[in-house]
Amino acid sequence: MGAFVKLLDLLLFVYFLLIAIVAPLFDGQVALPKHIFPPALVDLKSWYTQQYGDYLVYEKPHFFVGLIWLELLFAWPLSVLSLYAIAAGKSWIKTTSLMYGVSTLTAMVAILSEMKNSERASDKLLMVYYPFLGFAVLAILRGLLPHSSKSGSIGKRSVIGRKKRA
Repeated sequence: MGAFVKLLDLLLFVYFLLIAIVAPLFDGQVALPKHIFPPALVDLKSWYTQQYGDYLVYEKPHFFVGLIWLELLFAWPLSVLSLYAIAAGKSWIKTTSLMYGVSTLTAMVAILSEMKNSERASDKLLMVYYPFLGFAVLAILRGLLPHSSKSGSIGKRSVIGRKKRA
């Protein structure tokens, strides 16, 4: 189990690093004024929108903007905290991962439901969004797994270490 947790931590570390960079610089353009971003980033977002036909990023429906605000104000700080927790080996990675995973899974279900039901999303666009759903599930799984092989003994003293009471 320890090797699986370490592999999961490595995968999530790379993912959280990506989110820590992309969320404020790319996704932030959906909710924040365009003029605060460098022209190169605005051009990159325009290229992406045209290349993949991401009508949600282009049209900015209210529910999508709300989910972006949720990402910026809740999920993004959790991704930064999770990066630190993985790097420093903190036991509260379980909490931050679980919170991040549930939040992102909920948002991705709403986004993917809109895309599938509107029939406006191409397979190419869906393939951009599906990995986020998968990483949300991995983050939830990480939140449900023990911190390490020693984590089962936290807060419990062995029988030998207990003092006898008279």
